Amino acid sequence: MSTQAAAAPVPAPAPPAAARATGLSKVYGEGETRVVALDSVSVEFGRGRFTAIMGPSGSGKSTLMHCMAGLDSVSAGSARIGDTELSGLSDRRLTRLRRDSVGFVFQAFNLLPTLTALENITLPLAIAGRRPDREWLDTVVTTVGLSGRLGHRPAQLSGGQQQRVAVARALVTRPEIVFADEPTGNLDSRSGAEVLGFLRYSVRELGQTVVMVTHDPVAAAYADRVVFLTDGRVTDELHAPTADTVLHRMRLLGTGSPVTAG
Repeated sequence: MSTQAAAAPVPAPAPPAAARATGLSKVYGEGETRVVALDSVSVEFGRGRFTAIMGPSGSGKSTLMHCMAGLDSVSAGSARIGDTELSGLSDRRLTRLRRDSVGFVFQAFNLLPTLTALENITLPLAIAGRRPDREWLDTVVTTVGLSGRLGHRPAQLSGGQQQRVAVARALVTRPEIVFADEPTGNLDSRSGAEVLGFLRYSVRELGQTVVMVTHDPVAAAYADRVVFLTDGRVTDELHAPTADTVLHRMRLLGTGSPVTAG
């Protein structure tokens, strides 16, 4: 009988990052007006994961998201979507990448008032000259609970329903990653919980990658992981968060009492 110890099992490799920042800095202004919004930030957002970004006002949360999404340029370092380095892209290629590989959900719903819910959802595809994948469109519409509202215009929808349209619009292109900036900030607690549930479901059941900026520990508890920023730097992270553990960590980091919104 062999006395050689059994080899330890090899851990499964981590899924590739959907997006990655490496030494990313963003500076606005010069001289006395110079502001360092991001200070050499390095962070990865795993594929098929839901990450919340938290921190006090002015910590760089939205700036990080905008740089990672190609909405703002970087001053130094690297921002990547998949294997694509954003800073090396022409305006045309950057526009195409944002259109095809990135979904956006903002606090303001940003729906076109003259279009129906269905037309707003499929707008990114129409702009790209692409026909919707009917099966995927039906899956997205069912996921966000809009099957009975597709012919309604935004003015005929509640705030929660409008944000569901925005979530569906972000998912319909099957993007590499969805960035959500305070997506529940304009919603009551019930509507906010519904939208967060849809985002959570899209990660768990549809394999989507979501990165969400929020002030709200209840919203952050829907995520798999919370990344904390302070003064433009990543200062901590928390896995499998609950509202209580997020609130406790924020207090330890000295970020003050968060605003709990829907």
